Amino acid sequence: MDKTVWEKVQSLLPSIALRDCGMVYADTTEFMNIALDGRHFVIIRDEAERRFGMEDPKFWVKRCRDLETGEFFILKLVFHERFEQNIGSVAIQCYRSPEKESRILDLVRDDLRFMQGVTMRDTADNLVRILDMIRGKSLDNVIEDINADHRTYFHQFYPDILGKFIGACEAIAFLHDHGERHGDIRRDHIWVEHKTGNYRWIDFDYAYESTENPFGLDLFGLGNILLFITGQGVHTTHDLVASALRTDAVVQLEPADFSLIFPNRLVNLRKIFPYIPEFLNRVLLRFSAGTYVFYDTVEEMLQDLRLCLGRLS
Repeated sequence: MDKTVWEKVQSLLPSIALRDCGMVYADTTEFMNIALDGRHFVIIRDEAERRFGMEDPKFWVKRCRDLETGEFFILKLVFHERFEQNIGSVAIQCYRSPEKESRILDLVRDDLRFMQGVTMRDTADNLVRILDMIRGKSLDNVIEDINADHRTYFHQFYPDILGKFIGACEAIAFLHDHGERHGDIRRDHIWVEHKTGNYRWIDFDYAYESTENPFGLDLFGLGNILLFITGQGVHTTHDLVASALRTDAVVQLEPADFSLIFPNRLVNLRKIFPYIPEFLNRVLLRFSAGTYVFYDTVEEMLQDLRLCLGRLS
């Protein structure tokens, strides 16, 4: 390791011994410590996604510290994968695109509805995204930490959450208006900032090929988040039976009451929470297996959600 770089490591991380440090890599195809156009980063650990009670390491996403400034960043290295996702009977090919995420980072510069960052190329021409840290928690964790029964949650907390979610939907509409798609809309990809309470989107590197509505996958992702925040969680057939939640209502549920994408996930929440207004429940049902009418654009959904918020407030 270069003496100057080692001195910077010692000044910021004095507990690290020289023997524990690897080489400095300017080609991020192989990595431990990374140098990009004069900036040096020391890798602290791999990032991970935590879903369904499990931790899924993301070895190509690194939590790092800038040796020149001492600031913490997230580095996303190039990683390619493809998989297929189904919406009803329609199969959609999804893949990771560093180029797409780089374009969106440029598009949303200084728009704090989104994560912020810049892209740099390493010596092998890989696109490395250098992302600012967001101090906060994912939306699913925020909802799960609310200690209230659903009725209390719906009347006391939900209107404010719905209002902020509408703002997050407007951010996605902004991407669509500029011909871009988020590509991986999930409740843990909205981070709620500690200081401001702002909802901010992260992770833009998924892209997909669709011969149907080019924004359809984003729309269904928003529908899933709306379902989650309205139900104060996801209500599956297994959970409903296990909890005996309104047993009389559960026995009356039909396949049409469940999600088009996830057949075990209840969408018709009014059947177990009858105080949910019908005008709001109608929006949820647009994402059910029994619907004949789909949203074509985020703006169509926003028009309905704004009316719902006005009537709930």
